[in-house]
Amino acid sequence: MSTSHSDTLTLACELIARDSTTPDDAGCQQLMGQRLADCGFMLEPLRFGDVDNLWARRGHDGPVLCFAGHTDVVPAGPGSQWDTSPFTPEIRDGMLYGRGAADMKGSLAAMVVAVERFVADYPAHRGSIAFLITSDEEGPAVDGTVRVVETLRERGEQVDWCIVGEPSSTALVGDVVKNGRRGSLNARLLIRGKQGHVAYPHLARNPIHLAAPALAELAAEVWDQGNEFFPPTSFQISNIHSGTGATNVVPGELEALINFRFSTESTVDGLQERVRGLLERHGLDYQLEWNLSGLPFLTEPGDLLDGVRAAIREVTGRETQPSTSGGTSDGRFIATLGTQVVELGPVNATIHQVNEHVSVADLDTLTEIYYATLRRLLA
Repeated sequence: MSTSHSDTLTLACELIARDSTTPDDAGCQQLMGQRLADCGFMLEPLRFGDVDNLWARRGHDGPVLCFAGHTDVVPAGPGSQWDTSPFTPEIRDGMLYGRGAADMKGSLAAMVVAVERFVADYPAHRGSIAFLITSDEEGPAVDGTVRVVETLRERGEQVDWCIVGEPSSTALVGDVVKNGRRGSLNARLLIRGKQGHVAYPHLARNPIHLAAPALAELAAEVWDQGNEFFPPTSFQISNIHSGTGATNVVPGELEALINFRFSTESTVDGLQERVRGLLERHGLDYQLEWNLSGLPFLTEPGDLLDGVRAAIREVTGRETQPSTSGGTSDGRFIATLGTQVVELGPVNATIHQVNEHVSVADLDTLTEIYYATLRRLLA
């Protein structure tokens, strides 16, 4: 089947040219929405707080295949460090440069073009096609996908399969797809001591000295062994702060920021209980403030994962590797609907970097993979 390679590239450039630094959508959803409306989608803009979201659907019956993604991008940083303006798309040596080229305006363009082609070829396709687009993925992720999912749940709207356009590939487009993600659990840990003069340590209680053995034990703890889909749960201390700035003062408090990236072998309650028990065994005067960024989710082999892998094989001739590595994504919210979720997008080598770029040829390949997946699931 022939394809117009310029269609995906042209739309990607139009999206990149809009400075949609999170949480600003900068008209990207309107641009995408108009094209979707032209091929029969009903559009439902959903604005929560300062965040623009779009739910678009073509069809009324199941099964529902949803394409999900975000129009917001991370800040470009100093423009002087870019070879060209971050919001002026430029093609050099077969690469498309610009903020969001890989994460994830290239994927959004490929999704729209693939759907346009599919609807033209199969206007009476079975089931429904949907788009869930947000401008709050790179930010707090409070008024974005999670709020749209709440809306869908409240009205009993089912999503059977979802492809998130996050840049999942490592070296070649389609070599890796994410079929799950670890959960992310954060905490602010405050250890209280007693401030005093360093020359009179018997009159003070140094929270750094008190906390050090406990922090070392937390770092050495084996939280679980993982399983066939997930690596073992990891614990990291991302920041420690203590002290007054003076060399002759024992500080009164120590603050540490900690994070768990946890597998389905551990639970939030279980991790919290083990941390509290360890701190209490060390006799610490402490305070913990927990924040759950997301629960782990997993899509085991089935209609969606099998369909995506077959589509990749058909288009590229290569076998893809399912993986649950990396950070969190909005897939964690969509999975709570009981939806099979996979992440499939371009190579992630330059995401969030200066001179972010993506292969023009990969955008066309990605379009073909999305099209082939649609054909396998809904034709």
